Amino acid sequence: MSDSDATLAIDRGLAELGDSFRSAFAAAADEQALRDAQAELLGKKKGALTRVMALMRDVPAEERPAAGAKVNAFKEKVEAAFQARLRELAGAQRAAELTARPYDLSLPGRVPEGRGHLHPVLKTRDDLLTIFRDLGFDVVPGPEVELEENNFTKLAFPPDHPATDMQDTFWVDVLDAEGKPKDGRVLLRTHTSNTQIRVMSSKKPPMAVVSAGAVYRRDDDLTHSPMFHQIEGFVVDEDVSMADLRGVLAAFAEGLYGAGTKIRLRPSYFPFVEPGAEVDIACVFCSESDGTRASCRVCKQTGWVEVLGCGMIHPDVLDHCGIDPTRYGGYAFGFGIERIAMLRYGIPSIKLLFENDPRFLAQF
Repeated sequence: MSDSDATLAIDRGLAELGDSFRSAFAAAADEQALRDAQAELLGKKKGALTRVMALMRDVPAEERPAAGAKVNAFKEKVEAAFQARLRELAGAQRAAELTARPYDLSLPGRVPEGRGHLHPVLKTRDDLLTIFRDLGFDVVPGPEVELEENNFTKLAFPPDHPATDMQDTFWVDVLDAEGKPKDGRVLLRTHTSNTQIRVMSSKKPPMAVVSAGAVYRRDDDLTHSPMFHQIEGFVVDEDVSMADLRGVLAAFAEGLYGAGTKIRLRPSYFPFVEPGAEVDIACVFCSESDGTRASCRVCKQTGWVEVLGCGMIHPDVLDHCGIDPTRYGGYAFGFGIERIAMLRYGIPSIKLLFENDPRFLAQF
């Protein structure tokens, strides 16, 4: 090809391309189609404009500036048209995303990795409440901040009982609008028995109620925490006996730990029951030995762990709540959920339940 022929070939090539690239770009429905159309013009080997630009090597030196200016101007128009259409497609895609449905219902569900689960204390609480529901008890909530009357007085606690001392109970100062203490002492409840008082004061027998929640005492060792969770249950009806209580506790123990679970009742004193008893369950940490492992700090080498207190509701408590003790009787029981969880999962220290170590909690 002669030098003059090369110049003419460039002119013809640019003329043949004309504005066809604009319609090709406009016809591209998405970014990939647009880039394919651009490659047909500027592809390194087969691009139509690339072939035209390759003719520049045959253009005479004196004609190259003019020919090069034509080719560069054409190339700039192609690039400008490409970028403009690319922005249009991006804007249309964004608009579609903003106006479309937030999710595709036809897509399969995806289960996220590392799903959380209930804390062992809460799982134990729910399982315990399920057992008592199956036994016919109603589940009733109760307040954690309580009046002294409902927490101690109506439960027949004498004024000098150790539990009412400042060293054993968290008392709360409640002030009026002028900043002066209100009448009536207020505390963080020391047990869920306050719910028993509230229900018995507002309803008539028969009743079978269980309540669960946080309680607060000034205790802190391997088996006690200043804040822990408790379940309180009670029944009030005619002709209620200690045998009924024993049957409910036996059913509870077997429902939680399985048939044949060993329990024992020991006589004990509580101001709000008469007679009263402590209920123990065989220590799970000593289950493979003779029951008195010398190294076991949970059961203190006795083979038994105290899990709850119980007894027949004291007539004074019934009377304080407006229930005739000559006609009705009842029984009550209460226990710490953490203690049950420790026995259930083999946890040696109650502190592990509140340190929130994910390595520990992931085991449950």
